[in-house]
Amino acid sequence: MIRPISTAGLLPILAASLLAGLGGCSATTEPPTSPPPSPARPADCGAAQLGAFLGREASETVLTVLRSWRGDKPVRVLKPGSAMTMDYHPDRLNVFLDDTGHIDKFACN
Repeated sequence: MIRPISTAGLLPILAASLLAGLGGCSATTEPPTSPPPSPARPADCGAAQLGAFLGREASETVLTVLRSWRGDKPVRVLKPGSAMTMDYHPDRLNVFLDDTGHIDKFACN
């Protein structure tokens, strides 16, 4: 014959199990006392440093100098009316030309 299990005997075991499990949920570390460091600034394309190139003809020589200066960072040359993607890359140098093929401005994006 099978005897039913008494719930009175299970209650202390269940209570002890719950208390032991709750012990792992308590916070034992102190909260930080200072804010985390600021996120790193996005890379800069260096457009502000290229004022000497404004108004110059965008010849292959000039564009080669700019690409060489940028290393492996992207350089995009845009003529008036050129199609361009709107994706944002703060380290990409955009070289905007005027109607005569001279450098009109530089921008990062």
